[in-house]
Amino acid sequence: MQNSSESIIGGLVEAAPRPLTIRLHRDDDVVIAREQLVGGARLSEEGVTVSGLIPPGHKIATRAIAQGEAVRRYGQIIGFASRAIQAGEHVHIHNLAMGEFDRDYGFCAASRATDHAGTPATFEGIVRADGRVATRNYIGILTSVNCSATVARAIADHFRRDTNPESLAPYPNIDGVVALTHGVGCAVDPEGEGLALLQRTLGGYAAHPNFAGVLVIGLGCETNQIARIMETQGLVEAPFLRTFNIQETGGTAKTVAHGIERIEEMLEAANRVQRRPVPASHLIVGLQCGGSDGYSGISANPALGAAVDLLVAHGGTAILSETPEIYGAEHLLTRRAVSREVGEKLVARIHWWEDYCARNRAAMNNNPSAGNKAGGLTTVLEKSLGGIAKAGNTNLVEVYEYAQRVTAKGLVFMDTPGYDPISATGQVAGGANLICFTTGRGSAYGCSPTPSLKIATNDALWNRQQEDMDLNCGPILSGQKSIGQMGAELFQLMLDTASGKRSRSEMHGYGQNEFVPWQIGAIT
Repeated sequence: MQNSSESIIGGLVEAAPRPLTIRLHRDDDVVIAREQLVGGARLSEEGVTVSGLIPPGHKIATRAIAQGEAVRRYGQIIGFASRAIQAGEHVHIHNLAMGEFDRDYGFCAASRATDHAGTPATFEGIVRADGRVATRNYIGILTSVNCSATVARAIADHFRRDTNPESLAPYPNIDGVVALTHGVGCAVDPEGEGLALLQRTLGGYAAHPNFAGVLVIGLGCETNQIARIMETQGLVEAPFLRTFNIQETGGTAKTVAHGIERIEEMLEAANRVQRRPVPASHLIVGLQCGGSDGYSGISANPALGAAVDLLVAHGGTAILSETPEIYGAEHLLTRRAVSREVGEKLVARIHWWEDYCARNRAAMNNNPSAGNKAGGLTTVLEKSLGGIAKAGNTNLVEVYEYAQRVTAKGLVFMDTPGYDPISATGQVAGGANLICFTTGRGSAYGCSPTPSLKIATNDALWNRQQEDMDLNCGPILSGQKSIGQMGAELFQLMLDTASGKRSRSEMHGYGQNEFVPWQIGAIT
């Protein structure tokens, strides 16, 4: 990336004019506007003149491109010219489209030995009796079916610190009581993939170390029977994992009272936790990007990738997800796979998605969203290439299906949709105890019981929506900080947040409504 330079004039150091654009790779056919450009502006570093208005974060052609010719950004194909494009012209949805092209998967070709840090980083974690390490200390209420959602929320509302402060006043070490509800659980195939996936998600949350205790509440007659959840997920009722349903407990009011009593029985013991130093190897970080823009793949995503490389060097785990948003860039991950088997697993998930979209008469390129396009992203190929920058440069060590428990150390991939709440829900079910979420357009998101850090790609977003952002990567665009410097700063913020520092989303109370299990299969 080009940065500002300095020249010496009359004995004084004077900053040379900052280039108007950013070039990401010498083979690229486009550069990215740092700010809004108007027709006639001269891009001296590229030797072209801008034609028309170019919004910030959008692409400008650096050469004449013939219709049908491949267009490159990051040194990779992001689409094909749908008509002839002149040098200096705006490159976007009006002249750039998807197209088929071969990808060289080159399994394991770029795999390399991991450089481990000499002195492991630590954070102040909560160590459970069985050795699991938590970053937060919640009590959770899960539901087997939508029919028990209202009861679950009523129980959690009783323990809200803003409306009933006395309920948790004696228990300062408890982060809160949260109800994580959903809209399914009945009228589905009892042996189908959809119900199995929901049960796996609920099981992952029930066993999550960030929960000191859990209630699982049902109606009683639903397809998703609690007994079946417990059986398939290897769960056993215990003092800190209680289950019951409305029909057997005696109705709504009695069930709410019963739930409040069960939680009150947990509070004293749940409050008896103390944070202590633990290695960063206990961190499992879910990687997310939402509301992406043309700067996401230049600033925040590479900075997060640099932080991931540090995390892996210290023995930790990072979960890359959002399969439709690596589409067209998956070959860059298969080349980093530690084995052909791992690489083939990733390719198999891509093929599943191609078939899934075909069955539902959808296209993989229904992504990017309207907001992504307004921010400068044109095709899913371009979005994917910027998105995988979150994964840094480390090896891909394993591939998981949605909500599967993550046990490997290092960079792993979990198959999820691109929709952030569904994707992050799967990551947390897999064990993520921290989420890092980059955004260029802005985001309001949280993910109980796991803290979520939101990382802005540019100064304009930071200045506009700072109350929702935890870190600004805009200084990368201005040349004030390098990607490595920003990555180190983010890694430290990850450690601080895992140690108990509250994220902006936690301060605003986000997290309960963002629990969204992936719904697949027929509902009858």
